[in-house]
Amino acid sequence: MSANFENKKVVVSEIEALAKDAKSIVLVDYRGLSVANATALRNEVRNAGGVYKVYKNRLMKIAFENQGIKFPETDFEGTTAVIFHNTDEVAPAKIALDGFAKYEKKLKLKSGFVSGKYFNTEEITALANIPSREVLVAQLLGLLTNPMRSLAVAISEVAKKNA
Repeated sequence: MSANFENKKVVVSEIEALAKDAKSIVLVDYRGLSVANATALRNEVRNAGGVYKVYKNRLMKIAFENQGIKFPETDFEGTTAVIFHNTDEVAPAKIALDGFAKYEKKLKLKSGFVSGKYFNTEEITALANIPSREVLVAQLLGLLTNPMRSLAVAISEVAKKNA
């Protein structure tokens, strides 16, 4: 067997290992992204605990199919990078969506595979727009305390009026 074939097998094995441990996989189109912006994005993903890689589309398709992950053929057209994350289902999509705004609208979400389910472009974008856990807890706390605060204000106003 040729050395090139062996190298491709190693790359497919690497992708399979990353995909097997990942809670979320997001495919992005990075066409037009400068090297400096791509490096900044890679660092941002790494700081969030993820992995940003660029592989050949055919090798990604083979590796994902070997892991039972089915992406449509159209997701592997053009320039494709992949973001893996082992612990957070939403982080890769959020980083990619934030990257769209940061990097001159050149980074585009293609699709994703989160917790065993395929997400198309619209669904992965909606997932990325979900507020963080901390924000959701704060919003819930605000909703729960609002009636008590309103009651306290009403009682205070009645007490001022009667005094």
